[in-house]
Amino acid sequence: MEQMRIISVNIGEATSIEHGNRTFTTGIDKQSSREPVYVGASGLHGDVICNLESHGGLDQAVYAYSAEDYAWWSNELSREIAPGTFGENLTIAGFPTDMNAGERLLIGDVVLEATAPRIPCSKLAAQMQDSNFGLAFRRAERPGVYFRVLNEGEVSVGDGVTFVENPDCNVSMLELFRFAFDISPDVGDLHRMVDAPIAERMRDKIQEKMDSLVAQAESSPI
Repeated sequence: MEQMRIISVNIGEATSIEHGNRTFTTGIDKQSSREPVYVGASGLHGDVICNLESHGGLDQAVYAYSAEDYAWWSNELSREIAPGTFGENLTIAGFPTDMNAGERLLIGDVVLEATAPRIPCSKLAAQMQDSNFGLAFRRAERPGVYFRVLNEGEVSVGDGVTFVENPDCNVSMLELFRFAFDISPDVGDLHRMVDAPIAERMRDKIQEKMDSLVAQAESSPI
């Protein structure tokens, strides 16, 4: 794998974004920091998360996105998409589009563990001023990755990033991303995913789907 490095460390303030007939208060529009930023267990210091029910938390504390995927989007949309636009905390050159749950990034003292993909929401569409962007984001399958923080420390632009595989897990971020839109998932796959070291929000959704499938099977006539 290509040597990775941080090209932008991004933090956001609460701002209002108008789109259509709605106004969103959100921290999605993040700006690059010229100074080192401390990464704690709940995320980057100074970064605002407005919707704690859907974003943030100990196992979705840091969101990272690939510089190469931004280049792809810039080409796709015929305009430059700057780091931080999608609300990621770390924009990383050489960062893979996909990785497995439990795989880690080492950045100096900081240790991050992959837990979930980013699922597009209405605030991402508002940020892009495009009601159809959620569908485009889904089809592109370049979701970026959420991480839990296993060890805290400072990160800065230019820091090298070391990738550590998790040989004990074969549940990928893209598989989890596709699950979010799958109306008829395989029960065996759900069991495998729910046992992986994934984010609690995603685990709850998988468990809910498993319970629903079991209930349907039990109520079906033989």
